[in-house]
Amino acid sequence: MSGEEESIEQAAAARRERLRALRAAQDLLNTPDDDSAVQVDNETDVANEENNLNMKFRNYLPHDKQLQEGKLAPPVLPKFEDPVAIVPVPEERKEDPFVNIAPKKPNWDLRRDLQKKLDKLERRTQKAMFQLMEQQEKEKHLAEEGRNSD
Repeated sequence: MSGEEESIEQAAAARRERLRALRAAQDLLNTPDDDSAVQVDNETDVANEENNLNMKFRNYLPHDKQLQEGKLAPPVLPKFEDPVAIVPVPEERKEDPFVNIAPKKPNWDLRRDLQKKLDKLERRTQKAMFQLMEQQEKEKHLAEEGRNSD
């Protein structure tokens, strides 16, 4: 058992050493030297100057004559053919869309607003018809009595 523990400890120590070496290498890469920093700055300046001369403008026309040469022609788009527009749709029965919006009976709101008054008039009409019927019955009854008494 002691042999296995020692091999595990040796593997762990070797791993720690590798990790320390990787950290040290990464620190060296992240902290540039003064000489290498100046050299990188010079390289980026040269690259920027070369890029500035080869600028391409698609939507902008610069005022500088030298930069106007970098203006690109607008792209030519291929003509779009709509596959749906090619096949005509069979026409169905066309209805006025406002017919479906309108109420079925155009006077429904009038009936709703005037319903109380209509009910009142209906009761009066029924009462008046009943009175007329009573009068006719009385006249008829009187006429029959008058005939019987003769």
